[in-house]
Amino acid sequence: MDDFHIRQGEWYCEQVPVSRLAKTYGTPLYVYSQNTILSHFFKIMHAFAAANPLICYSVKANSNLSILRLLAAQGAGLDIVSQGELIRGLEAGVTPERIVYAGVGKTETEIAAALRAGILMFNVESEPEARLLNQVAQRLRKTARVALRINPDVDAKTHQYITTGKKESKFGLSIPLAMGLFRAIRRMRHLKAVGVHMHIGSQITSSTPYIQAIQRLRKVVEDLRRAGFDIAYFNLGGGLGIIYNEERPQTADAFAQAVLPLITPLQCRLILEPGRFIVGNAGILITQVQYVKRGHVKSFAVVDAGMNDLIRPSLYNAYHQIVPVQGRPGRNTVLTDVVGPICESGDFLGHDRHLPKLNSGDLLAVRSAGAYGMAMASNYNSRVRAAEVMVSGARVRLIRRRETYADLLAPEKEAALK
Repeated sequence: MDDFHIRQGEWYCEQVPVSRLAKTYGTPLYVYSQNTILSHFFKIMHAFAAANPLICYSVKANSNLSILRLLAAQGAGLDIVSQGELIRGLEAGVTPERIVYAGVGKTETEIAAALRAGILMFNVESEPEARLLNQVAQRLRKTARVALRINPDVDAKTHQYITTGKKESKFGLSIPLAMGLFRAIRRMRHLKAVGVHMHIGSQITSSTPYIQAIQRLRKVVEDLRRAGFDIAYFNLGGGLGIIYNEERPQTADAFAQAVLPLITPLQCRLILEPGRFIVGNAGILITQVQYVKRGHVKSFAVVDAGMNDLIRPSLYNAYHQIVPVQGRPGRNTVLTDVVGPICESGDFLGHDRHLPKLNSGDLLAVRSAGAYGMAMASNYNSRVRAAEVMVSGARVRLIRRRETYADLLAPEKEAALK
């Protein structure tokens, strides 16, 4: 699953003791295993190899430039949702022809930047977006390739905030509306419809919702081709789940075996947009205990990482395994809430955990934090964001320095000087 393991009572990332990383770089600290990132990327590549897929890593999961460069070197494309992600992708060396642009709120400026860059295609989510895209392409004397994001009205059986394929979702178009927009695009001289796109949610652990959605989109592709559209791409989206606690997600091989027989007969180029699957279990967040408050019912371990560093527990009530960095697990545990320093009752990393008796200075590792951890971090309570390191074997690289208070104040001080 990953390259974090216990050796003689101490957690290691690949060949490096985690405690050494905390001592060198401080806490809170995000630690990534390069081998885990690559092995998960290759798992999905090999599982779908028969379809020669374009794997477009979902940048929103973790947008660190070093991670993007690592994946770009293996031939990955990118799934982006903003101009900032486009800039990151190009800086990381991803060729524009391997970039697809999704999202419901693309601005005129963002569209123009992507057109100038020459990206592969836009995943269009509404008729107003298509019309704006056509206008911008006309002004720039470009032709924009588009796929329509179709909402198949399938329940992905995941958290309500990350379910995106139901009819009440803000994302995508219903099948009837999509068919109407395809016809309208024929009259937009600077757009070329080349594909269909779906993305039904995130942290999906079963292939069943995908099968249901693909079956509905297969008919759409067939109908479009009968109507004269050259549909060359089928974008399956992302959303493959990982293990946080007791989930039993499908493997990449099992997923491919379930969906390829449905897609292969369409003779479309398959696009996949994995994010969490690649980086989720490749990262941990290291935090240090500051205080331990002993209560009548349970203890509170107050740590130096908060919801500004990892918001998933507060936002989704998401579970992340929390383990002591040093010391062998014992039978004598204390019921403990692991909480942060933020002035919010919702600032916690874990409730009701059975942990060894903790003391100030102890280190804890919050596991499976590689996706939507640092990517969603903030400066709430005027806290500086954490550092990030990448481990490859015995080698360690700082891939994002810790912010300073000067970084925190700079935009406002610069504005005040104008």
